[in-house]
Amino acid sequence: MKKVVITGADGFVGAATCEYFLDKGVEVLALDISDQPKKLKNRIGLTYKRADVCDSDTLYDILEGGGYDTFIHFAWLGSAGEKRKDYKLQLKNAEMTVECLKTASKAGVKRFVCAGSIMEREVAAAVSTQGSKPSTAYIYGMGKLIAHDICKCVAAELGVELVWPMITNAYGAGELSPRFVNTTLRKIINGEKLQFTSGTQNYDFVYIDDVARAFYLIAQNGKPFCEYVIGSSKARPLKEFILEMTDALAGDNKAIFGDVLFTGTDLPLSAFDTTDTERDTGFKAEIPFAEGAKRTYEWLKGI
Repeated sequence: MKKVVITGADGFVGAATCEYFLDKGVEVLALDISDQPKKLKNRIGLTYKRADVCDSDTLYDILEGGGYDTFIHFAWLGSAGEKRKDYKLQLKNAEMTVECLKTASKAGVKRFVCAGSIMEREVAAAVSTQGSKPSTAYIYGMGKLIAHDICKCVAAELGVELVWPMITNAYGAGELSPRFVNTTLRKIINGEKLQFTSGTQNYDFVYIDDVARAFYLIAQNGKPFCEYVIGSSKARPLKEFILEMTDALAGDNKAIFGDVLFTGTDLPLSAFDTTDTERDTGFKAEIPFAEGAKRTYEWLKGI
């Protein structure tokens, strides 16, 4: 890889990925909706442009003649919070992703790498179960799954190499969203009651620095039309992750399990398997959860 395009480049995962690519000497065209980036800093090799990637004509004008070899797509509205349940928004995200793929192909980009989610597998399990009643919280994952399936068909027709990393749960310093690790650490900092489900459902978390490195290795080495789980390679019941955080950081504020009803889907540990990722791309997570949680805790305390 010599020149890449990264959409959603000023977001939590996008910005960290841009920085890692730049560290590796790759030229990066960073696209995001803001006039000026908030996370990205001016660096040699980085070009930042404001772009609404839903506007295919403008996106093509930006890409045309640029000689980009890889398009990495993070742009996705409503990736956390209540907007995950907005089916119109999530369908629009899926359509936008397919249009980005088509525009990238039109501009001569041969490799398209899209940030997928482990929730695609949760959706498949929840919806296919007889008599299941999936909650609207699954709509975000449905959007990702729809985008994945349609992109596969379109990429095959266009001759584009589609590679689909599937993030388990990214966390770390720099994140402001109401996702699980962030929310739990904020409760610890504020001395709030720590109430959870029984925590028996399988889960995995991967620190942001590892996620950025994973995208570099997957973009570089991943096989076309394959999906790659980005995880710690140590998935386990959620309760074990929670106890690592609370035992190390919460002092006398002990976690209470069973007060919150779990209504989701418990995936088997095999769904989090990173064997293909490690074999094909060389990625293996390096930052243990306890260390990552501590780094995130210290960052949150300092903002």
